[in-house]
Amino acid sequence: MSILIAFLSLAVERALGYPDWLFNAIGHPVTWIGRLISFLDRRLNRATDSDELRRRRGVQALLVILLVPGLIGLALHVLLWMMFPTGLVIAAILGSSLLSQKSLAEHVEEVADALETGGLTLGRIAVSRIVGRDPEKLDKAGVARAAIESLAENFSDGIVAPAFWIGIGGLGGGAAYKAANTADSMIGHKTPQYEAFGRAAARFDDLINLPASRLTGLLIVLAAFLVPGASPRKAWLVMRRDARKHRSPNAGWPEAAMAGALGLSLAGPRSYGGEVVEDAFMGEGGRREAESTDIRQALKLYRVADWLLLGLFAILSAIVIYLTILISGHGASAL
Repeated sequence: MSILIAFLSLAVERALGYPDWLFNAIGHPVTWIGRLISFLDRRLNRATDSDELRRRRGVQALLVILLVPGLIGLALHVLLWMMFPTGLVIAAILGSSLLSQKSLAEHVEEVADALETGGLTLGRIAVSRIVGRDPEKLDKAGVARAAIESLAENFSDGIVAPAFWIGIGGLGGGAAYKAANTADSMIGHKTPQYEAFGRAAARFDDLINLPASRLTGLLIVLAAFLVPGASPRKAWLVMRRDARKHRSPNAGWPEAAMAGALGLSLAGPRSYGGEVVEDAFMGEGGRREAESTDIRQALKLYRVADWLLLGLFAILSAIVIYLTILISGHGASAL
């Protein structure tokens, strides 16, 4: 059932997204998880405590953050399994809330639209909605690069990884992944406030994103075969050569693949909260500056790669159904 839920969740979310009226009415799983994380942060992360105590409390907080959504998801999964096949449809709708295919494409496309219609000022405003770096430090090429990097990284974190963990652990696995990823984004920072308390969340997020980040890079390489103007060869070579240069053990894989496919240089030094983070460049763009047209080309690669992901889960679902029928048939014959 988990593989089928992952496949159907991808299909539902790609078609419908998460409706604004539903968000306005009840919020979103990420906002619910965010409230839990904020509560634990306020209660357990005290500046007067030692780093060792804050690290221990960070582990305790992470366990709560994982267990609460994970157990709720598991309970729903078991309940809906008992309602099969109607429960499968409901589970797919619930699982779709853990994905972000439609919204990711929309937000990145807004950056390209803003650059083309309003120039740098509107481009900075649009990109500030999807990245954490200082927008006022970005020129037009920097805005375009930031949008492309966000598209590549969030394809992994926001789509491939949750689909992977839904496929492995059903609604419980998907909810626990989303909780861990949200915790990393909220408290997994190397700042005086969170370096100790958020250490466990950051390291755990790195671990659980390992398989999805590699799969995402491969999907982008394969997509480059199908998108005119993209280079699958460079996507593969740059990913193999440059992915490990990134300061993140996971983000480099999809970003390097995208850089190679587009013929750009991505990553490099970036400014967050007034502090410059040094990072190696990935890709072979040389002096060529990224443009809004590169954002649109990246979106083409993303959409094709997303279809490939959907196709992969469709194949896995077909295999599961076939094996289930085969095993059921053997069981009936034995009786």
